Amino acid sequence: MYLRESRQKRVDGSVLTHLQLAENVWDPQKQRAQVKILYNCGRADDPESTERLKRLARSILRRCAPEEIVAQDPSWQLVNAWPYGDLYVLEQLWRRLGIDEVIHEVCGARKFDFDVERALFAMVANRACAPSSKLYCYEQWLREEVRLDGTAQLELQHLYRAMDFLEAHKEAIEKAIYFRMADLLNLDVEIIFYDTTSLHFEVDEEDRGFGQRDEVHGSVDAGGKTYRALRKRGHSKNGRFDAPQIVVGLAVTRDGFPVRHWIFPGNTVDVTTIAQVKKDLQGWQLTRCVFVGDAGMVSKENLHTLGLGGGKYILCMPILRGSEVAKAVVSRPGRYRKVAENLQVKEVMVGEGERRRRYVVCYNPQEAERQRRHREQVLQELDGELQTLRTQRGASHSKRVCELRASGRYGRYLRLTHGDAPRIDRAQLDAAERLDGKFVVHSNDDTLNAADLALGYKQLARVELAWRSLKSGLKLRPVFHWAPHRIHAHVALTVLSLLLERVAEQACGDTWRNIKDDLRRIKLAQLLSPNGIVWQVTEPTPDALKRLKSLQIHKPPPILQLA
Repeated sequence: MYLRESRQKRVDGSVLTHLQLAENVWDPQKQRAQVKILYNCGRADDPESTERLKRLARSILRRCAPEEIVAQDPSWQLVNAWPYGDLYVLEQLWRRLGIDEVIHEVCGARKFDFDVERALFAMVANRACAPSSKLYCYEQWLREEVRLDGTAQLELQHLYRAMDFLEAHKEAIEKAIYFRMADLLNLDVEIIFYDTTSLHFEVDEEDRGFGQRDEVHGSVDAGGKTYRALRKRGHSKNGRFDAPQIVVGLAVTRDGFPVRHWIFPGNTVDVTTIAQVKKDLQGWQLTRCVFVGDAGMVSKENLHTLGLGGGKYILCMPILRGSEVAKAVVSRPGRYRKVAENLQVKEVMVGEGERRRRYVVCYNPQEAERQRRHREQVLQELDGELQTLRTQRGASHSKRVCELRASGRYGRYLRLTHGDAPRIDRAQLDAAERLDGKFVVHSNDDTLNAADLALGYKQLARVELAWRSLKSGLKLRPVFHWAPHRIHAHVALTVLSLLLERVAEQACGDTWRNIKDDLRRIKLAQLLSPNGIVWQVTEPTPDALKRLKSLQIHKPPPILQLA
């Protein structure tokens, strides 16, 4: 018994299809099987007929256990199941921000023999879900660990060519994504936070000359650019002074969304990056943009550069011995005004007229208490070291004194007497006590009050959170590339991953790690049936449904593909 289709051609050329329940019955006289119609179900395009057939099928299946059907037909088989929810959400956010449209617009009339947008999304999603090298991403992750639509035909060379495309058009892509993101998320772009970090490489030798290579060493990068040598030794912010590094700059909004990033050679000093950053952000329609930076950005030239054209800034000032901040600002008497439990502010003006300079002394009593306890512990350890040295003589004594003076933990509190005997420096202790819990903020924006300046600078921690996400969660390093344009592209891919993560974190009010763990419980299964291959998505768990609701994303359809 089976469902039979009969077709009837009408005068106007259209074809009507009727559904019938039929069975084949053997005719002994004619010695052949004859079709016997048992029931006419109606026209195939009639919804009522279709619904009657579904009810009939459900009633028949109630009499047959599913496991019996599968057991009797060995062609039913579960091939595999893969985590799917995190990839599904990342792709929906990718499309919501219009990144796929931006890439297609930048491609324009250029014809590629592979899908550039799919290759870029695959590498961005890999960094957010399981960060690895591009080789591992191609050979293992895309082939074994996940199933990503549109990536089956990608080859390893396509991933590298997509990276070259991204680097050649990085500025245009970043700018277009920013405008779409600002409109969609209604971003507050009045304050832009900027900071730099160092990224070291596990190599011994620095780069020499320019990054553009000749045919002996490889092909020239896709954009035809000439790069300065990137991997240089410089001031390392993670303590790896023995390894060459690059310097990465990042500008983020008040909510932590990355706006743009920069890459500088490893021997670049932070203060020399400001001019390039301000120049590159011109024309980005950042409304009344206030630049926020830390003490590493402070120099006379930078203050002048930031103030050009009516530019506004908030900078944390270094408190150096003998400087204006140490002599005329921190030591100025006055009463602090309480802003929060952990913040008190005092405004100080230095100079008169148009050349006056505005400072805000900020005091954190909780941080002051922490620094006091820490210093007491350090002094207790140092006193024990000095007591030990008094019982020693000879070369070992001199060597240990040198080690203590060079120590970042003890050296600042030590001095030598006329007889070269180490002693605790009481003057340094008093100076440190006077600065416990204090920092100084300087700004040229008179429209912001003292509390706004202090709170604005404290939000610079958004960049620190971004660095933490880039280095730990997204595994910005180790970097498996040596060509400058590939290093640029690798950082650009990681920043795009950070953008998708921040959108998800803001919507859910949680970290991407927790969001990802909940979403990965949504699986994609591949089933082999008698009628073909079925790609089916499991029903989301309550935690996954909660994440999808916060992200305003519909749950994935149960059946993705029937082959």
